[in-house]
Amino acid sequence: MSDYVIEMLGIRKEFPGIVANDDITLQVKEGEIHAILGENGAGKSTLMSILFGLYHADRGVIKVRGKEVRINSPNDANDLGIGMVHQHFQLVHNYTVTENIILGKEGGFVLDTGNASRKIKQLSEKYGLNIDPDMVIENITVGMQQRVEILKMLYRDADILIFDEPTAVLTPQEIDELMDIMRALVKEGKSIILITHKLEEIKAVAQRCTVIRRGKLIGVVDVASTSVSDMAAMMVGRQVSFKVEKEDAKPGEAVLSLRTLCVMNNKKVLGVKDFSLDVHAGEIVGIAGVDGNGQSELVEAITGLRPVESGSVMLLGKDITKLSIKERNEMGLGHIPEDRQKRGLILSQPLYDNFIIKDFDKEPFSRHGLLNKKAIKEYSQKIVDAYDVRSGEGIVSLAGKLSGGNQQKAIIGREITENPKLLIAVQPTRGLDVGAIEFIHKQLVKQRDSGAAVLLVSFELDEIFNLSDRIAVINAGRLIDIVNTHETDEYAVGLMMAGIKADKESR
Repeated sequence: MSDYVIEMLGIRKEFPGIVANDDITLQVKEGEIHAILGENGAGKSTLMSILFGLYHADRGVIKVRGKEVRINSPNDANDLGIGMVHQHFQLVHNYTVTENIILGKEGGFVLDTGNASRKIKQLSEKYGLNIDPDMVIENITVGMQQRVEILKMLYRDADILIFDEPTAVLTPQEIDELMDIMRALVKEGKSIILITHKLEEIKAVAQRCTVIRRGKLIGVVDVASTSVSDMAAMMVGRQVSFKVEKEDAKPGEAVLSLRTLCVMNNKKVLGVKDFSLDVHAGEIVGIAGVDGNGQSELVEAITGLRPVESGSVMLLGKDITKLSIKERNEMGLGHIPEDRQKRGLILSQPLYDNFIIKDFDKEPFSRHGLLNKKAIKEYSQKIVDAYDVRSGEGIVSLAGKLSGGNQQKAIIGREITENPKLLIAVQPTRGLDVGAIEFIHKQLVKQRDSGAAVLLVSFELDEIFNLSDRIAVINAGRLIDIVNTHETDEYAVGLMMAGIKADKESR
C-alpha cells in the first residue's frame, strides 16, 4: 500500500490562453489535513476539479490509495470515496436538507426520505453538525448550508474530503466551528484537502501545505515549522506587508449623512433602528458588528436596493432617500457588494460588458445609441491590467468563468476606477489572497487620500482596525457607539458588538 491516499503526478491542464496547471504533483497522506495554498487564479480549484472529475487533465497520473485511476465524472470520484464542498454551494434552495443530500442518490422506484432523514440525523449528531434534515435550504444560514454540503459527502461514505475555499462566506464564529468539524473528521479517519489562501487557517488545522503560483508547484512545507510570512512569500513571489501604511486622515465635509434611519429586514421587522452617522470626505469609517445585525439592510438602504421605512439618506447634501439606484450612481456612489455573484456581476456576460454596466449609455462607451466597442475594450483592459484580473480569455471571458477571487477583483477595479465620491465597500477582500488584500487595502486608502468618503463593512476585526479612521459599532440594527480607531482596541469593540458599551473602568 502507498503512504498516500491521493497522488496527482505531473498534472497539466490548459484552457484557451492559459495553462492552469503546469506539471503539478500533489501527494496527500491518510488522516492528514493537507492545504493547497495559492493566490487567486493560481490553479488550485482547477487541480481539485480534475480530482473530482469535473475536468480531465491533459497529462498526468492520478492514484487513489496507490492504485492508478481515471476519474471521468463526479460519480466516479464518489465511487472512489472522494467528496467535494465547492466554493459556491451546489444546493437547490427550495428543497429540504434531506432532498438536497439524496439528490442523485435516490435509488429504487420509491423515494424513501424517511430512512434517508434518519441516517442524515445520525451523521449530523455523530460529527456535531447540528442540522435539522427537514429544514428548507433557503431558510438556513450560509454556515449551515456548508454543513449540508459536508453531510452530502458523508452520506455518500466519502473518506477523502475536498474543501474549496470553505471559509470565504463564513463569519469568524462559523470559521472556528468549521475548523473544529475538520479536526473531528480527521479523528474519525478521514483525509482532508483544504484549498485556501488564508494563512492563519492553514496554521490552525493543516499538517502540510502544497504551494502553487501561476499554475506551477512552488514547494511542499511542514506547516508547524514554516512561518506565515514565508508561506505568503512562496504564494505571491515576494514579501507581503500585513500592516496598512497610512497617514492620519484629513476629513472634510460630510459626504454621507444618515439621520434616524429605520429599515425593514426580510422578516418585515426593523433591521435598522434610528441609525445616524456621518462619513466625511477623506476618511474611512468602518462598520463593525457580528454578521446579521443590520449591516446588509443598512447598505441596501444607502445604495437604493431596499426602501427606507423612515429617516433620511443624504449624499453631498442632497436627500437621496427616494432616488433610483442609477441616480445615486450618477451622483458618485460606488458599491462593492457583499454578494459578488448576485449583486456585483452579470455572470453570463463578458468582462468588458460588466466593466461598463453603469455607464454604457455615456460617452466614450456609446454615441447616438451605438456602443463603441473599441473604447469599451480599451477601458476594460486597463482595469484588468491594473487589478491583475486573471481569466483564460482576458476581457472577453464570461464573468461566471472567473475564480471567485478574480470576480472580486473585477468588481473592485470597476468601482474604484470610476473615482466615486462615496465608496461603500462590503467585505471587499473576501476571497482574496494576501497579495491581493495588500493591494486592495492600499487602493481604499488611496481613495480616502484623494478625498473620497469610504464606508467599510467587514466582519474581519483586524481589517476594520487596519483601515478605519473611525469605527461605528452596530448591534441588533442599532448604532452602539462611534470611536476613533487609535483610541480603542479590539476588546472594547468586541464588547460593543455584543451590545455593551465599554468604558475605561470596565476594561
